[in-house]
Amino acid sequence: MAFREINDKMIEATVAPGRRLFSRRGAMLAYRGEVSFTPNLTSGRGGAMSALGRRIAGEAAPLMTVEGSGTVYFGHGGHHVHVVRLTGDTLYVEADRLLAFEDTLEQGTVFLGAQGGVMGLVRGQATGQGLFTTTLTGHGCAAVMAHGGVVELPVRPQRPVHVDPQAYVAHHGAVRNRLSTAVGWRELVGRGSGEAFQLELSGQGVVFVQASEEKL
Repeated sequence: MAFREINDKMIEATVAPGRRLFSRRGAMLAYRGEVSFTPNLTSGRGGAMSALGRRIAGEAAPLMTVEGSGTVYFGHGGHHVHVVRLTGDTLYVEADRLLAFEDTLEQGTVFLGAQGGVMGLVRGQATGQGLFTTTLTGHGCAAVMAHGGVVELPVRPQRPVHVDPQAYVAHHGAVRNRLSTAVGWRELVGRGSGEAFQLELSGQGVVFVQASEEKL
């Protein structure tokens, strides 16, 4: 594993010759060894086209390529950091929540309208995600950021998980998600619970939930 959690807000990354890492620009806190940092526009094996949709929508997060031989320490804004290990499946996560990932993962972009049509777009607005979300596919590690720490909730067949849209961080596996509503007369007159929209995740996988309803 290229990443190791030092504490809840910092990770240590091992950089080796012939292997690249990608990180959020400005996230390097310290390093040892011969390591270089260069701005990156194509970000990963997905290439330029994988990020085109996000850049058109103004939703891309700037990345840098990390190469060489040594150890790098990453963190950003004092946010909590959580390392996710993928074994051939796909991680769905917002670009602004990505701290770093290995080059063995292929980055892509998914239009939320393709994930539930109009309700997918409504979900994007309810969660603050916008119109696109980022995918990382393959074998390797990624580090994501959150407010107040992250809990991993397993999603199992016949046992869906409901998540507050503002607390949703990411998910991976064979997981389907849809926006469900609980709008009744109490919500309409301002006497409801304040939980009128929920994300329902079903299938087989994991959803990551932060201990806060704040965006980064």
